[in-house]
Order: sequence, then structure tokens, then C-alpha cells
Amino acid sequence: MKEREENIIEAAIRLFMRYGVKRTSMNDIAAEAGIARQTLYNAFSNKDAVLQATIRLLADRAMVGIEAGLQKTDNLGDQLDVVFKHIAIDPFDLLDASPNSEDIVAGFNASSQSELAAAAARNKAVISRIMKPFESEIEKNGLTLDQFADFLERSASAAKYNAGSRKHLLSLLAVLKVAALKVAAGA
Repeated sequence: MKEREENIIEAAIRLFMRYGVKRTSMNDIAAEAGIARQTLYNAFSNKDAVLQATIRLLADRAMVGIEAGLQKTDNLGDQLDVVFKHIAIDPFDLLDASPNSEDIVAGFNASSQSELAAAAARNKAVISRIMKPFESEIEKNGLTLDQFADFLERSASAAKYNAGSRKHLLSLLAVLKVAALKVAAGA
């Protein structure tokens, strides 16, 4: 992503957080980014394109964080903590900081669903990779590695939207981690 586009997305994030997706216009984004409206339209054809790019940028940053964190540990529990931090806790904290979190989530329309799905697929691939050494134990529990990675990714992602508080989210993720470690141990 070009620096100019990233600056535009940063401006959009600030506005989405402050006012929500619905109440943020392309004019607002251009003004916040300090660029002409035409410059914004040269980079992004409409607000849906900005929203898609925002999701992609946040997902890319999460993946960078995951990979950096995974390089620092080979312990499965710690690896799960890294993944859960970046796919559930950090996004929860970001949304929780906005008075318009419901509008932001509702703003993820059909066009942004493909970006969310792509991010989920990348998260699932990372989870599969860290769970791969435990594949035989996972299979002893009647699951495939792919099924289990999909379950862990979807459960962690769902937790960030359904938790009533950060404490509740951490509790849900702790249960998910214990379950993953038990399955990986062949219990």
C-alpha cells in the first residue's frame, strides 16, 4: 500500500472511530487527510473502497504482529496468546474505544465481507501452522487440523464481537486456549 493511501486510511480510521461509518463521508475523509476530494477519489472510488482498504490494512498489521510474536516463542500456549491478542483482543480494544462501535460493525457491508473473509483465512492458516505439530493428537479427538484451526479462528473472532467487556473477552479466550491445549495434548 502506498504511503498516501495509508495516510488516507489512517484519517478514515480516526473518523470511523469518532463518528461511525455511516456518518463519515468522503468529504470528511478528504478533509481529515488534508487532501483534495479529487485526490481521495483518485485513490479510492468510494467509501466502500476505503472501508475495504481499512480492513485490509488492519488485517495486514495484525498479521505482522502475529508473525513477530510467534518468532519469540515456540510454546503453544504462548503462541495462542499471540494469535488471540491480534485477532480478538486488539480489535476489541479498538472498537471498545469508539462510541460508535455498533455502527462500525454494522458498516461492514457485503463488499467488505470479502476482506474480512480473506483476513480470517490468513488467521486460520497461521493457526493451522502452529497447531500442525499436534495434528496426530487433534486427529485422535476425531478432528482434522483444518476443522480445528477453523473452529479456533471463528471462536476467537466471534468472541470479540460477543463479549460484554474486555474481562469477559479474556475469560472466553482463556477457555478457548485451555480447550486448544487439551486437544493438542490428546486429552
